[in-house]
Amino acid sequence: MTWTARHKRELGVLAAAVALLATQLVALLARHGSAALGQFRDQLLNSTLDAAPLLVVAVGVTLVMVARQIDISVGSQMSVLAIVVAMLARAGVPTMGTLPQAVLLGAAFGAVNGSLVALARLPAVVVTLATMMILRQSLTWARGGAWVDAPPSGFQWLGLGQAGGTAVVLLAAGAVFVAATWATHRLAAGRTPYAVGSDAEAARLAGIRPAAVVFWLFVLAGGLCGVGAWLAAIVTVQVPTNVGEGKELMAIAAVVVGGTSVTGGRGTLFGTVVGVLLLANVRPTLSFVGLPSDWEKVAHGLIILVAVAIEGTAPRRRLVGLRA
Repeated sequence: MTWTARHKRELGVLAAAVALLATQLVALLARHGSAALGQFRDQLLNSTLDAAPLLVVAVGVTLVMVARQIDISVGSQMSVLAIVVAMLARAGVPTMGTLPQAVLLGAAFGAVNGSLVALARLPAVVVTLATMMILRQSLTWARGGAWVDAPPSGFQWLGLGQAGGTAVVLLAAGAVFVAATWATHRLAAGRTPYAVGSDAEAARLAGIRPAAVVFWLFVLAGGLCGVGAWLAAIVTVQVPTNVGEGKELMAIAAVVVGGTSVTGGRGTLFGTVVGVLLLANVRPTLSFVGLPSDWEKVAHGLIILVAVAIEGTAPRRRLVGLRA
């Protein structure tokens, strides 16, 4: 089977994303003529920059869903971790020094989820819904909705200016994607989520410990939330408490739209990237064609329904319980 045949779902999503970009460009040309090219470039850069933290989080969500689990707490984790990053910076911690701390705290959040799912064998959707609510309400109680103001001057854009900081954010997101893609293709450990998601019992008989795999996938997803939160924080002067609000739905939507099976065992990080690209360009496309931004959620919902409908035509696999 050729590469194109194997990835026809992802290529279809990529074509839809390109169609949205073409719509933006045509709408701008109709309004502004030759000046539209510069505006289109700026808009594309802004959309890509906004999507970079989401992509990092979605990489972790992809691997969790490939293993037939789900994590809907990633948005709340991201909000808490971004505030922690900003507060550490205000306390005098060097900006680069806040990154490992955000990753470690995110991994700790993931370890809680992973322990409850993999060891206590509670349903992932229930566990992560609970931790999402706990983190969200704890942040509201602790901050009262107040943003973290004016971190040190070297915090925003890492002190490199907007151009240099933008390059760092995009390169960091790209590095996460490349590293995760390499691991899933080249490392035996990177293939274990697929084995567990396809058939946990067969994976166990092959010497894989499904419970351990699921636990560490939740830890990894939490650590990537730390990276995503750090990237989202350093592009702002004031870090809002709602920086991760809705990101869990966006990440899951991008993963599903990109072709990852909701029943586990199948999915690619390339599909997640094009899913993020598609969803990130819905809002600017609506704006350029004169539709209110309120329609963004409607468009996202329709895209998800189409993706799930396509997934529903695939053969269903027998569900196999998680075993240690």
